[in-house]
Amino acid sequence: MEFRLPDLGEGITEGEVIKWMVKEGDQIKEDQPIVEVMTDKVNVQIPSPRSGRVSKLLVKEGDVAKVGQTILVIDDGNASAPAVPPVAAPPKAAPAQAAAQSQQAPPAPAQSVLATPATRRLARELGVDIARVHGSGPQGRVTDEDIRTSASRPAATAAALQSLQPTRGGPGEELIPLRGLRRTISDRMVKSQRTTAQVTHVDEADMTELVLLREALRGSADKRGVRLTYLPFIIKALVPALKEFPYVNSSLDEQAGNIVLKKYYNIGIATDTEQGLVVPVVKDVDRKDIFELAGEIAKLSEKARTGQLGLDDVRGSTFTITNVGAIGGLFATPIINLPEVAILGLHKIAKRPVVRDGKIEVRDTTYLSLSFDHRVIDGAYAARFTSRLIETIQDTKKLLAEVL
Repeated sequence: MEFRLPDLGEGITEGEVIKWMVKEGDQIKEDQPIVEVMTDKVNVQIPSPRSGRVSKLLVKEGDVAKVGQTILVIDDGNASAPAVPPVAAPPKAAPAQAAAQSQQAPPAPAQSVLATPATRRLARELGVDIARVHGSGPQGRVTDEDIRTSASRPAATAAALQSLQPTRGGPGEELIPLRGLRRTISDRMVKSQRTTAQVTHVDEADMTELVLLREALRGSADKRGVRLTYLPFIIKALVPALKEFPYVNSSLDEQAGNIVLKKYYNIGIATDTEQGLVVPVVKDVDRKDIFELAGEIAKLSEKARTGQLGLDDVRGSTFTITNVGAIGGLFATPIINLPEVAILGLHKIAKRPVVRDGKIEVRDTTYLSLSFDHRVIDGAYAARFTSRLIETIQDTKKLLAEVL
């Protein structure tokens, strides 16, 4: 039987084969994991639909397959099962005829070109025929840079570029293929920077009262078996700010020409793993207290670190937080997590001198950096949103009303 790449979720049209878990000739059982595929959201292990022998692997590791494309042939003992037809060899041609055919040969169909969905979209946006672009990536993959180079040069120069070969590693160099999650991150970050008008607003928050409140609630958290960090407090403080400034909790549908205001609050948590950055999503944060949020964040973080996130775990975010406070640094300018229009960077809490009522005091403070899409949000709007967030963080009464 022919095994075709199944539908992996809403909006997913293709996936990269990261790892074959079987090889040709292997005997496999029904529901046995046979291949790991990466979409633009998460890795998925796909099980076999039936038992049999693997007779042919049709897609190599690192290749991109479309949903519905045959990627594997299984001999399940059913003689009537359709087989993959062999590729017929073309008739031989005289040397002169072959040379003429070589000169006049049309480019390969665009669907057969090795490229990610993001790269194909970039080609369409820039009006580049991706079938005519020589890929400089691993196994001839067409990269975003290949597309941009082709779009920015005359046709003759672009044609000459196609004859270039990928660079090889020299002495003292190691070539690491840009594949899997690392390549997905690369594509998404470049697309975010290319398609949005990103600006970052930075402000300072006095965290002294929040530090004391967290200490006071640690015992209650311990009794519930959860580790209480600052993140659940920040998430709860975000809710009134997002409600008051709804454009921060929105997305831009360029094709339809609409700004989509979200009346629900799903917060993406950028999580550092050995494989790279992933963004699991905590749903409906306005309906949960800090203890529920702390437990859910811990579970999602563990699933992220062990590669167990499912599609539902990474879909549907309306606003994202990236927390680098435990690592250090003063502040950073985070990149927007598309299709959202804003992302909040949380940074190290440190004791700093602060002037209060004309006197210098030592307070626990931090910097908050809000990157936003200026096409949707103006600078003054972003500043007022951040001020509203800080107001809740610094006011114990307002914060308590939100967190419990």
